[in-house]
Amino acid sequence: MLTRKSQTFSTVSLVYMALLVALNLVLMRVLRFELGAYRITIGHIATIMAGLWLGPVSGGLCGLAADLLGCLLDGYAVNPIISVGAMLWGILPAVTLRKLADKGRKVQSIGITISVCCTCVLSIIGCTTAGLVLLMGYNFYAIIPGRIALAAIMAVIYSLLANLLYFSPVTKMIR
Repeated sequence: MLTRKSQTFSTVSLVYMALLVALNLVLMRVLRFELGAYRITIGHIATIMAGLWLGPVSGGLCGLAADLLGCLLDGYAVNPIISVGAMLWGILPAVTLRKLADKGRKVQSIGITISVCCTCVLSIIGCTTAGLVLLMGYNFYAIIPGRIALAAIMAVIYSLLANLLYFSPVTKMIR
C-alpha cells in the first residue's frame, strides 16, 4: 500500500494496476461459470487486492478499467450501474483496511472479511442486480433468490482469498 500522495500513480503502481486489471480480465473471462444473470468467477479478487495493496483510488480505477475492457472483449454494452459495482470491489475493502492500519493482524483480517461481505451485498445484490433489471430487462423477482445465493457463496470465497493473499509475502513485496 503506497502511503504518499505523490506515489499514488507512480510508474510502479501503474504497472501493478495494469497487471491486476489483466489478471481480473483473465479470471473473469476464462475461469467462469455463467448462466444468464448468474456468473460465478473469482475475477474480482484482483480488484480487491488492487485496493488493499495500492489504495482505494487505484482499486476503484482497476475495477472500472477491468469492467470497461471486459465489456469490450465480451461484446456487451457498458452498463454504468454494473460499472459502479465493479469499482466498489476495489474501494470498500481498501477504505476499511486504511481505517484498521494500526490494528493487529486479527482485527485487520476481520475487517477485510466484513468489508468483502458488505461489498458482495452492495455489488452483487445491489448494483449488478439493479443493472440487470433496469437496463437489461431481467425480472427482479425471478433473479433475486439466485443472486442472494451467489452473493453468499462468493462472499466466503472472496474473503478467504483476500485474507490469504493480503497476509502473504506478496504484500510485503508490493509495499
